[in-house]
This record gives sequence, C-alpha cells and structure tokens, in this order.
Amino acid sequence: MQAAIAALAAEKQGKFWEFHDLLFKNYNHLNEEKIKEIAQQLNLDMKKFEKDRKDPEIRVMINKDLAEGNRVGVRGTPTIFINGRLLRNRSMAGFQELIEKALKKPVH
Repeated sequence: MQAAIAALAAEKQGKFWEFHDLLFKNYNHLNEEKIKEIAQQLNLDMKKFEKDRKDPEIRVMINKDLAEGNRVGVRGTPTIFINGRLLRNRSMAGFQELIEKALKKPVH
C-alpha cells in the first residue's frame, strides 16, 4: 500500500513511471527508507511528496482499484485479460488460443 501511495504521490510531480520502475527494481528491499531514497533519487520536491502521500484521495483511488480488481477476479500481479476473459495459461500458446477465440466471437 505504501509503495502504491508513494507512486501516486510521485505522479503529482510527473514522475509516476520513473518511480514505478525503481519500485519494481527494488521490490525486495521496499520500506519507508527505500521509498524516500527513491523520491530523492528522482529529485522530487520532498515537502510536496510527503504532503501528497498523506492525501486521503490517493488511498481512496487505490481502494477503488483494489475493489474493482477483486470484483473481476484479479488475485495477483500480473493478471491478464484478453477481451474481458481471464488468461489462465500465460504461455505464448495460451495467449494465441485466447486471442483466436476472441477474434472468432461475433461482434454485437
């Protein structure tokens, strides 16, 4: 949750993807210190960053996304949907099979 909040706070300074990439690069070592280190590494305005991390709207957005994910069957990351159908077999053959099924479906 704290990493997601921090990434969205970084977004308010135009650095979401940079922050995102560094979070994933350091996912085994994430803690409060590492999150602040990443923010400093990206030259974020730390006062604004800390203020934005406390913005309750960010937590509301994350909780909304979590609820939506639970509703549609997301149980972890990555979860892949093709044309609204959950991809269970994430091999190349699995992708191809589900895409071909989706292409054969009549358009309404």
